[in-house]
Amino acid sequence: MLHRFRFALIVLCTLALAACGNGIVKRVSEPAASLQQLTVRADGNWSVALRLQNYSSMPMTFDDVSLALTVGDSEAGTLQTRPGISIGGTSADVITVELVPSSAARLVVADALASNRTLAYALKGSVSATPQEKKQRSFDISSRSTLNQAPGLPGVLR
Repeated sequence: MLHRFRFALIVLCTLALAACGNGIVKRVSEPAASLQQLTVRADGNWSVALRLQNYSSMPMTFDDVSLALTVGDSEAGTLQTRPGISIGGTSADVITVELVPSSAARLVVADALASNRTLAYALKGSVSATPQEKKQRSFDISSRSTLNQAPGLPGVLR
């Protein structure tokens, strides 16, 4: 009898604890940024497809982006924009940022395209985002990756 009572009490307590929460964990995680595509336009300026990744469990509105772009060992310039887009939890979206690159960066990209070589790049700066029902936060971004020439698309690196 005592054993049944203990078992019933444990089951009842477990059900009571389960009823306390709604099962949804709202977690804010640092977002990430990376280049999805870099297109050299006819005027020599660049159109940069910037991928913003929301690793949080809730939607976040990306308010401000300021990322210094380095290609090879050359500083290209700063990707500066105020996208004002909402990205769902554990999702990503791509925005386009226009950039007038430095002369040295233009040469690095032209060389990578002409010789069909991989282009190393780095992003460093900050992204300001507002998690759903919370205050705006600024997140430091520091990432490195590479781009390759897109087959059949002259002047495009992905």
